[in-house]
Amino acid sequence: MEWTRSETLALASADCATCHGLGLVIGKRTESPCNCVLREVFRTCYRRFRYCVAKEKSMTKTSLQFTPGTDRRRAWGRKDEEYMADFVLVARRELAPKEYRVFNYHFLLGAGWALCSKKLEIDRGNFYHMIYRIEQKLGRVFRELEPYGLFPLEEYFSSTVETARPFVAPQTAAPDRLPVHPPLRRAA
Repeated sequence: MEWTRSETLALASADCATCHGLGLVIGKRTESPCNCVLREVFRTCYRRFRYCVAKEKSMTKTSLQFTPGTDRRRAWGRKDEEYMADFVLVARRELAPKEYRVFNYHFLLGAGWALCSKKLEIDRGNFYHMIYRIEQKLGRVFRELEPYGLFPLEEYFSSTVETARPFVAPQTAAPDRLPVHPPLRRAA
């Protein structure tokens, strides 16, 4: 997945000492997103996750979506619930067991640093360093997830529109009947 300056510029922190608010860090061969951008991607996805969790369940809606493939079937889906499940399952798959415990206590259960530090037996500084590493790791994964990433949110939550197929003229055999107008005779 290619990161562009137009994407990262809006997400970058103006106070960042690494990228100076530009969002990309120039390496020897490639440009990579700054850690402030990755953390902002995670925080955006996390805000949407919390919104979906807090939303009244009677307000969720089902939507008809086209599924990709050759048969072009349609399927009913509940995007809010699918997003919440994807958010947690991607985190569980990508994080190490100790990182996932911190993620679970702090982000999913809402425990503060004092309770997490006591429960996980780590000091405050190491706790916050782990939080930043988790945000950076998951921010990158949420953006670069294939085939459908969790970020940008508009692409995840928009209903996919069936793409226009090119027109292919149907193959017809020789006509079985005569045309309406007989062909004109050529003058000799």
